[in-house]
Amino acid sequence: MNKPVKFFLFCIIPVSLITGCVVSKNIHIPANPLQNEKAKNIILIIGDGMGPQELGFLLTYARQAPNAVIKDRFTAFDRLMKNGGSLGISMTYPGTGLIVDSASSATQLATGQFSGSEMIGLDKNGNAVENIIEKAKNIGKATGLVSDTRITHATPAGFAAHQNNRDNENEIAEDLLNLRPDVMLSGGFRHFVPIEANDQSSSAYREIHRLTGGAFNFKSSRKDSRNLLHEAQEKGYSLAFRKSQLDQISSAKLLGLFSESAMPYEIDYDTTLNNPDRTVPTLKEMTSKALDILSRNEKGFFLMVESGLIDWQLHNNDAGGTLHEMLVLNDLVEYVLEWTKNRKDTIVIVTGDHETGGIGLSYSAVDLPSGINLPGAAFKGLEFKPLFNYGRPEVLDKIYNQKISYEILFASHFDKLPKERQTPANLMELFNSNSEFPITEAGASRILARESNPFYVEGHKYLDKKEVPVIDDFKSFYVYQSSNRMNALAREVAEKQMTVWSTGTHTATPVLVFAGGPESSQFQGIMHHTQLAQKMIKILLSGR
Repeated sequence: MNKPVKFFLFCIIPVSLITGCVVSKNIHIPANPLQNEKAKNIILIIGDGMGPQELGFLLTYARQAPNAVIKDRFTAFDRLMKNGGSLGISMTYPGTGLIVDSASSATQLATGQFSGSEMIGLDKNGNAVENIIEKAKNIGKATGLVSDTRITHATPAGFAAHQNNRDNENEIAEDLLNLRPDVMLSGGFRHFVPIEANDQSSSAYREIHRLTGGAFNFKSSRKDSRNLLHEAQEKGYSLAFRKSQLDQISSAKLLGLFSESAMPYEIDYDTTLNNPDRTVPTLKEMTSKALDILSRNEKGFFLMVESGLIDWQLHNNDAGGTLHEMLVLNDLVEYVLEWTKNRKDTIVIVTGDHETGGIGLSYSAVDLPSGINLPGAAFKGLEFKPLFNYGRPEVLDKIYNQKISYEILFASHFDKLPKERQTPANLMELFNSNSEFPITEAGASRILARESNPFYVEGHKYLDKKEVPVIDDFKSFYVYQSSNRMNALAREVAEKQMTVWSTGTHTATPVLVFAGGPESSQFQGIMHHTQLAQKMIKILLSGR
C-alpha cells in the first residue's frame, strides 16, 4: 500500500468508526428530539484549523489529564452527540488546488461554490458569488459575524466581502460596512481608522483616542483618510471598544472592535478573566451579546462565530497554546448549546475550515519506562516493561500549565531585551520559567541559529526563499514565521511533550462536522464544504 493511501486511511478510518456507531446494534445513539422541527436560526461555529487531530487532542486532555479543567471530563462535543446530534465528515479542498487556505474555505462555506486560493467571496473563476449573509438579509433575517482574530481576516471576510485577495483588508472593511451585518464583533481596528491617526499630534488621533477611551494602542493600516468608524455610526451602528461598553449596548446594530489587530491568545490573558477592569471580552461574551441582539428578529438569524486563534497557535506549533484555544472553543460550544437547549428553532453546526499543523501525541524511543510488577497472572514472576515510551497522562497537565504563548514569549519578552542580552542563556531562562518542559542552553542555541533574512513578511510577499536551517525536514512547509523560532522551539520540547507536528501550514485532512437541533441529520455522512454550505442555505431559505 502506498504512503498517500495509508495516510488517507489513517485519517479517515477512525472517523468512519465513529460514524459507523450510528448503525451498530450494540451502541445506542439517542434520536434527535427535534427531528420533525424546522430551523429558522443557524449558528455556525468554525474552529479555524480544527481537524480530527485537534479534536482528539481536546478529548484526550478531557479524558486523561489528571487535573483536567473540563467538568466531569465531558466536553461540549460529548453533550452535543448525547443529545441526538449528528456527525459528518467534510472535505475542504479549493476549486484550484489540493489544500485550502482560510479565505477560499470560508468562501466555500459561505456560498456553496468552489473558490480559488486566497480569494474572498469569489468563485474559482473570479466572479463574485452571493453569500449566505446576503441571502439572509434578502429575506429579512438578522445576521452577525464574531471572531477572535480580525473582522477583516479571511474567515469573517469570506462571509461578507468580495475581493480578489484576502490581504485587501482595508477594502474588506469597506465591504463589511456596505453589506451591513447587524452585529460585527472582533479585532481589526487598524483597518477602520484614517492614515492620519498614525500621527499622535493630529486631531484625527486625538478624536479616535477619545472615542476608544484608550482601550488599546493603535495605528492605522489604511492608505487613505477614510474614517470607517464615522461611516459606521452614520449607518446606525453603535460602537464598542472595551468589554464594559459591549455589556451596556442594547441597540440593534453593533460594531465592536477590541484590538488593533487580532485579539489576545487565551493563554496570555486567562489570568485576568476575573479582573473587573478587564477590557477585552472573551469569544463567549461576544457571542452572548450577538445572540441577544440577533434573536430579537422574529424572522430568524444567521450567526457565524470563528474561534480563529486555534489556527494561529497551530501554525506556531504551540501545543500549550493550541490546547488553551481548543478549551475556548469547548466553552463557546457549551454556552451555545445551553442557549439553544429550550429552543426548537435553532440549528448549531460546529466544524473546522481546514486542519493546520497535523498535531499528534506519539510514542517514542526516549525516556523508556522502568519495569513494574502487575498483579495479573500473565505477569507472575515477570516485569511489565514496554519497549517504547507510550507517555503518561501527567504530560497533559504540564502542557496545559504553560504560562504564555510561544509568540508572546518571543515578541513581547525575548525580542524586547537589548540586543546584547538576546542570548541562548536568556532564552533558556525565559522559556523555562514559563513551561514545565525545560530546554537546555544548547537547545536555545539551535532555536536561535536561523537565517537573519526572513523570507516572509506580512501581506504574503515572499522576499527571499532561503532555507531555515533549524527545520531540517519539510522545510518548504514552514513558511509563515519570519524565522521559524516558534516551530524550532516546538521541536526542542517535542520528546518531552510526546507531541509531533507534520507541518507549519495546512493539511488536506477532512474535518468533522457536528450538528445539533432541528434538521441536523442533514449533516451526516461524507461531504465537501460546498455541499455543507448548500445544506445551510437550503435550511436558511426554507425556515419559517
